[in-house]
Order: sequence, then C-alpha cells, then structure tokens
Amino acid sequence: MRLEITHSTRYDYAPWVETAQHMAYLQPLEDGPQLLLSHQLDISPTPAGLVRSSDVYGNSRCFFSLQTPHPALEVVARSVVRTQASAVPSSSLGWEAVRELFRYRSGANFDAANDFVFASAFAPLDASFVAYARPSFAPGRGLLAAATELMQRMHADFIYESQSTMINTPALQALVQRKGVCQDFAHILIACLRSMGLPARYVSGYMLTQPGPGVARLRGSDASHAWAAVYLPDLPPAQRWCDLDPTNNRVGWHSPGEDYVTLATGRDFGDVSPMRGVIHGGASHTLRVGVTVEPLPELPAAWPAGLNPASP
Repeated sequence: MRLEITHSTRYDYAPWVETAQHMAYLQPLEDGPQLLLSHQLDISPTPAGLVRSSDVYGNSRCFFSLQTPHPALEVVARSVVRTQASAVPSSSLGWEAVRELFRYRSGANFDAANDFVFASAFAPLDASFVAYARPSFAPGRGLLAAATELMQRMHADFIYESQSTMINTPALQALVQRKGVCQDFAHILIACLRSMGLPARYVSGYMLTQPGPGVARLRGSDASHAWAAVYLPDLPPAQRWCDLDPTNNRVGWHSPGEDYVTLATGRDFGDVSPMRGVIHGGASHTLRVGVTVEPLPELPAAWPAGLNPASP
C-alpha cells in the first residue's frame, strides 16, 4: 500500500516571537516492511539554520532555528510511504524468562532493549499497573500471548474519548478513569509491561482511517496515532519488536498493519513528540494541527511497450 501523509503544524503568537529553536520528528522511519519513498519539510519563515540527524534510537529528526522576529510558525511535512502487511511473529518464550533476562546482574551482556525496562516520565513503574496486568501473566505463559491478551483487555475495558485527558495527564490517572486517547493507552500498556519487568517502547505514527459510506474524506481531519511494542528476545534481531495497538486491538511485526505508518520510536511520547522547542517572546499562542493520510494508486511494475510516458 502507498500512503501519502501531510502533517501541518501552525503556531500564531502574541506578541511576536523574537528567536526560536525547534526539534521536529516528522520524517517516517524506513524500517522492515516500511519504505520511505519521499519526504519534504516546508518551514515558514525560512530557518536561519537547519540540521538533520538521527537520534540514539535511529529516528530521523530535524533541528532548526529562527533568528528574526515572527508572528507565526508553520511547518508542513509531506511524505509518501510504502507499507506492507506482515505476519505476527511466532514466539513462545515465557514472560518470566524475559523478565529474568533483563534483571540486573553484574557482568551480564548488554542488550539495547535495557533502555525500555526502566520507568520514564510518561510511563512510570507502579503496583497499580502490575495489578491490572497480572491476570494476563499466568506462570509459564509466553510473553507474546500474555502481552496480546493484556492489549485485548485494555481495548475492552477502556473508552476512547477525545478531550478526556491532556497531553500531560499521568498514565496512572488514565488507568483509574479507564478512558483517554491513543497516547494514554500506549503509555498505560508500556507502564504495565515495564512494571512486570519487561521491555516495552512507544511508537508514534499515523493510521489510514476510512470515512463512512457516502462521507467524503476531509483533508486535515486525521490525527497522529500512537501505540506500543513489546520486545521478544528469542526472535532474530530484526524481528524482536512486536507492535500492539490497544486503541484498535491490532497486533503485528514492525507495525500493526499495512494501514499504519511508523514515524518514530522511543521510551515514551517525550522522546518523539512531533514538534518541541524553546522560544523567546510569544507570551501566548494558538496551535492548529492538521493531518491527512490518503491512499495512493499503485504504480505499474512496468509500462507496456509504447506506453512509457517518459518515451519520446
């Protein structure tokens, strides 16, 4: 599937911002079955400096600075990605064995997934998360089966409700109220797994939504999406992260399905927020975000003889 994503962010400031520095995570990953075909980032006003780099987790990021006063900032990312459905990996390694593998021992071999066992700002360790997760983690049960059931229970127990939480609502509060948005559900699932001593990471991205019958697709009406991933150390290195989306009850390797686009991965939202920065001035601001995810027609594998549009 070929998907085109347009992600626009606009800040209007009062008074004007004098100078600013921003970091953007808006370029989709090229990873596994996901192929980045094109990416363009348009920034207005034009930055004084712009540097692209990769962070410690392999995400693409863009740092830019604005050195002249400006009343607004608009950033538009346009990407085309090819996605592919992939089967759920087969893993039967018991969850206790994985927990023991990541328990601290002097002289133990380093595994990069260690970063995803510890608490983070949006996904703390707490007995409440253990209490919620425990029914899915029977002794001797495989980690993948247990994590999948935990995701399915969350999908059944929690209500998706816009405006029920803020970007900084603690995961514990969302757990208690049993409602929130995709970001909350991802953080709760991650916190449950980590509180059980298991590696789990945050995934930001997009999902293709289908309008109802007779309803036109509205540009800018989609939204960013977020889900979680659990680490399965018995699989080949390129297949060890299995994605779990409690919002939609979907599971898959590298993404929950071909209608998903992975943008970035980290410990939680704080690592991979689409836009963050520091400004001088602009005491108040308004923010408008628009996201459009659209399917594109597949290109023919080869043009029939005489029909190649590049031919004279």
